[in-house]
Amino acid sequence: MGGVPESSLSAAADKTAETPRWQLGCPHLRAPGDNRRSAGPALPSEQAPGTSLAAAAQQLTVVALARLLAAVGAAAFQSDAYVLAGALSSDERRGRALSTVAAGMSVSMVLGVPIGVLAGQWFGWRAVMWAIGVVAVVVAALIPVIPEVRVPAAGLRERLAVVVRPAVARVLLITVLGTLAGFTVFGYLPVLVAPVASGAVLSWVLVGFGLGQLAGTTVTGHATDRLGPARVRALSLAGTAVVLAVVDLAVRSLPGALLFAVFAGVFGGMLMVPQQHRLFTIAPDVPTVALGVNGSAIYVGGALGPALGGIVLAAAGPGWVGPAGALAAVAALALCVNRTASPTTSLRSARTATRPAR
Repeated sequence: MGGVPESSLSAAADKTAETPRWQLGCPHLRAPGDNRRSAGPALPSEQAPGTSLAAAAQQLTVVALARLLAAVGAAAFQSDAYVLAGALSSDERRGRALSTVAAGMSVSMVLGVPIGVLAGQWFGWRAVMWAIGVVAVVVAALIPVIPEVRVPAAGLRERLAVVVRPAVARVLLITVLGTLAGFTVFGYLPVLVAPVASGAVLSWVLVGFGLGQLAGTTVTGHATDRLGPARVRALSLAGTAVVLAVVDLAVRSLPGALLFAVFAGVFGGMLMVPQQHRLFTIAPDVPTVALGVNGSAIYVGGALGPALGGIVLAAAGPGWVGPAGALAAVAALALCVNRTASPTTSLRSARTATRPAR
């Protein structure tokens, strides 16, 4: 193993543990008691040593394990950040608080990926790993300024039981189907737009999607607070279904492909904030776990979408990939009907269960 090429180590550092990290880290299954300062400790405690170990590693196995450790911390940090935002905000502003976190993560993806790629080309992937470790340490230094939030304690059994609650399971299934819908198409976007956009032009289509997603994430917070999560979620899924259904027509020209990417990003970016808002109200006793499992559901949908798209592409051709994704969005929309939980009761419970410590 000592002679493993540097390129192989770099690939392992980039690709290892991408989906498993969220399935392990997002539910944040730590100690039974959870009275802690939310959103912060998870990132530096695992991200800093994980990325530092990856930067110094000389073996593929060590790189893989180090990246898994770092990624678990990053995934847990995501659910903690949403819980902190939701707990510190009032009911009337919770959507905006959640969308602020979501927008920040969208910006980190839109800017962080190309910056990371360029930095890796200029300075090497090890330097990027060291830099991420330094950022994690800086975040650790900022933890004392984060307002303290007392999250209700929950045992391991209660945490694992969250996913079988009917109301929670319905929301998680909507997340899986909604995410699956988008990834069914975007997993094969280069194939679908190949006649009008390839190479550098394809990058602009992807940029359009990223900007649209950022816009959707940004506006959805205010919309959720004003219209309610149910209406915003329905608009997101209905819009996604329409956009995906017409993708075969849209990609016949470059302007059409760009418009498709932007609107797909907008409607797709509008889904998660109302989903998280809903989970925060129906699982106020274990918000960290509920939001964390929703993060895992996102990546389950992200894994199943390309699988479905590949099957449809091979069996029926590219013209049916979009309708297949649209059908998944319609299925998710159908699940939004006839909710059984009472939003008023849940919101009242959420206020008492997650009140910030003074």
